[in-house]
Amino acid sequence: MTRSSVRFLHRGEVVSLTEVGPNETLLDFLRLRRQACGTKEGCAEGDCGACTVALGTLRDGRLEYAPVNACICLLGMIDGKELVVVEDLAGPDGALHPVQDAVLRHHGNQCGFCTPGIVMSLFTLYHAGGRPDRQAVNDTLAGNLCRCTGYRPIVDAALEVCTGAPRDTFAARSAATAESLAALDDGEDLFIGDEATGFLAAPATVDALARLYARHPDATLVAGATDVGLWITKQMQALPKIIHVGRVAGLSDMRETERGFHIGAAVTCARAEPAMAAIDPDLVELFRRFGGKQVRSVGTLGGNIANGSPIGDSMPALIALGTTLHLRRGEATRSLPLEDFFIDYGKQDRAAGEFVTGIDVPRLGAGEVFRCYKISKRFDQDISALLGAFRFTLEGRRVTGARVAFGGMAATPKRAAATEAALKSLRLDDPDDWEAACEALAMDFQPIDDMRASARYRLETAQALLRKALHEAGGEASAATRILGLRPEDTERAA
Repeated sequence: MTRSSVRFLHRGEVVSLTEVGPNETLLDFLRLRRQACGTKEGCAEGDCGACTVALGTLRDGRLEYAPVNACICLLGMIDGKELVVVEDLAGPDGALHPVQDAVLRHHGNQCGFCTPGIVMSLFTLYHAGGRPDRQAVNDTLAGNLCRCTGYRPIVDAALEVCTGAPRDTFAARSAATAESLAALDDGEDLFIGDEATGFLAAPATVDALARLYARHPDATLVAGATDVGLWITKQMQALPKIIHVGRVAGLSDMRETERGFHIGAAVTCARAEPAMAAIDPDLVELFRRFGGKQVRSVGTLGGNIANGSPIGDSMPALIALGTTLHLRRGEATRSLPLEDFFIDYGKQDRAAGEFVTGIDVPRLGAGEVFRCYKISKRFDQDISALLGAFRFTLEGRRVTGARVAFGGMAATPKRAAATEAALKSLRLDDPDDWEAACEALAMDFQPIDDMRASARYRLETAQALLRKALHEAGGEASAATRILGLRPEDTERAA
């Protein structure tokens, strides 16, 4: 069965749209079609958070709200979800929402341009329940820029209002909302447009996706649109054929396996965090700095990999861990080591009509130690200048094996083969002997100069990160090697 309308829940009612362009963003829909101008356009690239809205999703019978950048979210992507915008928050009697009231009382808004997006981010934190600490609030607001007040009064407001189970009109009608969302999940393929001139499609099954992509290998696959959205808003590209994979049953599955975790291609970075936490705390810290919450709520590991960025924050870490990539084309499937997928800048080992279905990420084995480090100009919400990931196999105080991968050092995320060979048999107690491995990085990489870093900086920093990883693998981690970003439990581990 095929449906020719985008359907979502808004203000308790089902909205059905038959006229939806493949490149139409949620922000344009709100401001131009609905005249709901509380949601602001700032950067139009998913950085500032002024356009933040909340999307409600039914997952395992539970209603969850996530912040989303409306400026780069395609309208077709919200099919089957509940849309909440800042105009929706006031109660039926016009009373402010608890989050709005707290922000107002704490003087957390001045010019007001960024405030609606900030309020919507805090709305999702409010509905997460619990009592977040200051760091958790800061993490929630990392994707929202405010140039007027600074963040202290905003954070104070969040700490005051986020004290447990939500008590607002959305919580009161959550059962009815969940029932409505369940009814919207009809299992039908979504197809709006014409195969000859252009379309927006959202298949419901992997088989339907494979058939459609085989017929239209020139179509653009979209998962979270955290990059494709910028092709539309910044590069002004017209993408006539869009296939959204977010509704494909199976691609959003994540499960524990005998060796580690299987993560479907449409699993968001936010949902993948628990699996990463089960592997190593460094992965939690890396994912915490993977854009803001708005990006992690919709951006996927599968999309990050298929996009093939030379930085690609997740990829060096996944390569160092020994991740396997799974692909499908028509009825044919294949698997390969993740590092073999990246051929050259902007070129991956992916045939026309072939798509990523998921990855298998192994746990660390006995005697294995993992470290990864992200270097960027801003601590939060920034692309890496360099990202290094290291997995050492130890026997006592000797390195018997290593997997080393970097992003930002070459045209693709890449393993450092010469460095790995030089690391074998090194003793952690003999730092002077590490220099041969550090020098081998110059054989593995010839970094480029660009606006983020010079070639010399990248090489010298990569060598410093290798020394740091070896020091920490040897049990010498302390405040001297871990200064920013780690939570108390991670600091205890490092010490």
